[in-house]
Amino acid sequence: MEFSLERVRANVRKATTEDLLDRATVYRAGLEPAALPVILEELKARGVTPQAIVRHEESQQGVMVDASGTARLCARCRKPAVVREWGWHWMYDKLPLFPRLFYLCEEHCTSVDYDD
Repeated sequence: MEFSLERVRANVRKATTEDLLDRATVYRAGLEPAALPVILEELKARGVTPQAIVRHEESQQGVMVDASGTARLCARCRKPAVVREWGWHWMYDKLPLFPRLFYLCEEHCTSVDYDD
């Protein structure tokens, strides 16, 4: 897939501030180098200060990362995963096929003590 700065700009304009903060911090390692300035520019236009970005990054210290240092995505949403849990792989949302590990965010994890 070819990188298009215009598509990145359009996508960034539509994204929520929370999503942009995640992209600029925990997902930074997986970004195209030219995309980060676009994200930071949009955050600045929305009134997000550099200090707020640093605070957001510090609050995300418990996220799970892959070998490249990029945060793992929750299996149920786009937030960073904080835990790996066993669950069922379902066929057509009706038939459980086999157990497997899922990466889940704080909102979707079922563990009470996910930050162990």
